[in-house]
Amino acid sequence: MTESAEFSFSTVPHLVSGPGASSRLGSLVRSHFPDARRALIVTDPGFLGTGLVGAPQRSLEQENVAVHVWSEVVADPPESVVLQAVEVARRHETDLVIGLGGGSSMDVAKLIAVLAGSDQPLSQIYGIGNVRGKRLPLVQIPTTAGTGSEVTNIAIVTTGATTKMGVVAPQLYADLAILDAQLTLGLPPLVTAATGIDAMVHAIEAFTSKHKKNPMSDNLARQALSHLSRNLLRACEHGGDLDARQAMLLGACFAGQAFSNAPVAAVHALAYPIGGIFHVPHGLSNSLVLPHVLRFNLSHASAHYAELAGIIDPHVSGSEESRAHALVSAMEQIAVKTGIQTTLRQVGVSAADIDKLADDAMLQTRLLGNNPRELTREDIHSIYSAAY
Repeated sequence: MTESAEFSFSTVPHLVSGPGASSRLGSLVRSHFPDARRALIVTDPGFLGTGLVGAPQRSLEQENVAVHVWSEVVADPPESVVLQAVEVARRHETDLVIGLGGGSSMDVAKLIAVLAGSDQPLSQIYGIGNVRGKRLPLVQIPTTAGTGSEVTNIAIVTTGATTKMGVVAPQLYADLAILDAQLTLGLPPLVTAATGIDAMVHAIEAFTSKHKKNPMSDNLARQALSHLSRNLLRACEHGGDLDARQAMLLGACFAGQAFSNAPVAAVHALAYPIGGIFHVPHGLSNSLVLPHVLRFNLSHASAHYAELAGIIDPHVSGSEESRAHALVSAMEQIAVKTGIQTTLRQVGVSAADIDKLADDAMLQTRLLGNNPRELTREDIHSIYSAAY
């Protein structure tokens, strides 16, 4: 797009970034929400088990905020979990919702904030712009450097055995996001890798999105890719490196700001069925199809891919085409070096499953429409076959 073309850009109004920031949650809440009295912390059993919920909880209680911790979030949360959480929030007369966890916990927190004080049913808010009215005050604190959900206006819900629906609305932007690398120090290398690559996918897809790509989203995508590519292997191999971990959180946050304004595309469209049917974590699902979607898009996105290749590898040279190919190779190499799975068969997909995956991916019209190159069902089948 030309620099003079009209665009709009939205993001979370307040962001605090720094190791240890979450232990000041109480004072941050008090300054932003002076009337807050009853907070609901939304997390998952695994993160609760780390003991890291304690410091933020105590800091809230020191500011006379009563805290209820709800830790029943599961990966790819189904509607039943969301509705259960909303009921808990109502029962506790919650006036502040705090998402503390990975993308699933933060997505559930968004939906609680929107639904707990409303009579609007969950089924009515799927799609784009269908949330009515205001929401409860909302704070998001990520514990993985991946989804960027702390700064996006999107929440994903599992609606059937394998299907997912998105809620996209401005009310889903939090009031405050806190990036604290101390909360991510315990992440295992493979989780660090998959979530980090997920964030890189967000940056790449935002930068090449057919719709709403703009100078601000572009700048954030570039910055995200720079932070993530320079620190991912370091964070995987030296999990206690606080600087690398904080840089990863910042990169994932920038990527989240980019893709909530310039939406993601075919990588995500093809990843969702892998996650839905085979319960593969979202970041890994993205990583498995990423190089094959990039190759498919080369004819329509080579200039953008060439530019991004120079961010990941400043020494890359040659023609636009060769630099665009270098981006694909670089992303493949990152996956190999981190040790995560790189083929569909490694995560339990059989050749006979590819038809079903292709059928499901074709339903992701919201995402497929953003891809730089149009995909047919045959194209999608070929990409899954290449990833197999």
